[in-house]
Amino acid sequence: MGYDRPMPGDAPCLDEPYALTAGQVARYAEDGFVQLERVFRPGELDFFEPHVTREARARAWNRDIPFEERSTYDRAFLQATNLWTFDGTVRALSFSRRLARAASELMGTRGVRMYHDQALYKEPGFGLTPWHVDQQYWPLDSDRAVTAWIPFQPVPLEMGPVSFARGSHRLDIARDLPIGDESDAVISRAVADRGLDDVVVPFALGDVSFHAGWTLHHADANRTESPRRVHTVIYIDVDMRLAEPRNAAQKFDRRVWSPSTQPGEIMDDPLNPVLFSA
Repeated sequence: MGYDRPMPGDAPCLDEPYALTAGQVARYAEDGFVQLERVFRPGELDFFEPHVTREARARAWNRDIPFEERSTYDRAFLQATNLWTFDGTVRALSFSRRLARAASELMGTRGVRMYHDQALYKEPGFGLTPWHVDQQYWPLDSDRAVTAWIPFQPVPLEMGPVSFARGSHRLDIARDLPIGDESDAVISRAVADRGLDDVVVPFALGDVSFHAGWTLHHADANRTESPRRVHTVIYIDVDMRLAEPRNAAQKFDRRVWSPSTQPGEIMDDPLNPVLFSA
C-alpha cells in the first residue's frame, strides 16, 4: 500500500500555500463552490498525471463492464478510489498541503483530514454525469466536507467540466437520492423551478474547483476525442465525527473509508490522516 512507502523525493513540493482572498472564501460560503485559478504551476501536474492515470485505468471498478450494459452513471466516467493507498506518487498529490490548507480555509476549520481520493476519467464519447449530491453517500455529522476537482488538462465546455447549482448547498433537494436517472430528473427540475443558476465554466490547466458536500452538481458528456482526466480529493473537518449511517450507501462508505471509527467518534482511522492543521 502506498501509505506504507515513503513519498518520492523527486516529486514537486506542493506545500506552498495558495493565497486565497477574502472574496473567494466568501464566494464559497455563499455559492457552495469556487473555482480557483492557477493553483498548480506549469509542470507540477505533468509529474503526477502518469501515475494517477496508470492507477485509475488499472483499478477503475467499472472498467470491465461492457459500455452497452452500463447504467447512465457507469457511462459517465471510469472511477477509481483511494488511489493514494496504492502509489506513493499519487499520495504526494493527494496529501498536498497546498490543497488541504485551501480546503480548511474555505470551510473555516482548524484543519482537515482525508476522506478519500478518486479519479474520474470521462473517456471520449462517455455520457453525462447525472445531477447528484455527494454527501448523500457520506456518514458525516456536519456539512464541513469539500471536494477538490483537479483536471490534468484544460477542460473546455465540450469536454464536460463540472457544473454547479449556485447556492444549492443550503437547500434540501434530493438529499436521499443516489446518483442516477432519478436524481438527474428530480434535481434538474428543481433547479429550473427554483431559478437556480447552473454554473459551468472551462478550466485552464492548473485550475482547481472546490465544492461543498451538499452542493448539487453534474457534468455534460465528453464530446471531444481526448479523455477528461480528473483527480479529486475529498476533505473533512479535522474534528469530524462519524454519524450513524442512514442508508446502504453510507454503511458501505463507513466500512470502506473509516472502518475503525464508531458512530459518534472523531474519524481518526488510518485511512483518514490529518492533511493540514493550523
